[in-house]
Amino acid sequence: MNLEQSLIETEEQVNQLEQPSSEIDIQVATAHRYPRSISSFKKMALDIVTSDQETAESCFYMLPRGGKNIEGPGVRLAEIVGLAWGNMRSGARIVGEDDKFILAQGMAHDLERNVAVTVEVRRRITDKYGKKYRDDMIAVTANAACSIALRNAIFKVVPKTFVDSIYKIAKQAAVGDAQTLNDRRHKVVDRFAKMGVPKERIFSAMGVSGIEDITLEIVEKLIGLGTAIKDGDIHVDAAFPAVQAVQKSSSKTESVAQKIKLKAEKKEGEGE
Repeated sequence: MNLEQSLIETEEQVNQLEQPSSEIDIQVATAHRYPRSISSFKKMALDIVTSDQETAESCFYMLPRGGKNIEGPGVRLAEIVGLAWGNMRSGARIVGEDDKFILAQGMAHDLERNVAVTVEVRRRITDKYGKKYRDDMIAVTANAACSIALRNAIFKVVPKTFVDSIYKIAKQAAVGDAQTLNDRRHKVVDRFAKMGVPKERIFSAMGVSGIEDITLEIVEKLIGLGTAIKDGDIHVDAAFPAVQAVQKSSSKTESVAQKIKLKAEKKEGEGE
């Protein structure tokens, strides 16, 4: 499958955006004739995000960056919010590609309020050795870039306060509580196992010894990482490094501290 074929659906969405001004005027007039209801918007969005656990889990992502976790509403939540918001035109497409990067453009137009936003997202299409991806991987990266660009555009049109309230409820539905903890942590670990991630790599990345040490906070992080992997925000190997790589990356400070401890114990033994 080549890049052009993989983006047929996205291009069709964009073609719908590139309509004659007369058609857009008609859509704007229709939007004014049938204005949205904020209460109906909230109800529809919440009904969808809480319809099942899988949908709730797909609504947020989490990324490790510089020793911190960056989290936010995901691509699926943007699609749900856009649908429930109504009176909106949106789409995404690839607008540029060179030897290293691919450029996606997302667009959202609130017909009722006449607010339009265009957002561009750039994604690398080379591996760590600088070699360009194969066509199928470029297609995957392009689709992910389009999804992210569309997400960012929609979230710039729909007021953040509405998105945040739906986002919060989606997270609660996905993570569960103390009563569902045991079931949720087994499910999320099993899900990564099916993706080829051994339990040892999950435990190592989360800093725990075993599945019983996984808390609700860690369940939330694992679900968010899973969404980020699916959305193309992070590669599975970056989210869960090989255990050996983690061990090799232990800090020099810990190594020095261990040596000092051994010397102290030896000196104490000689004193006795």
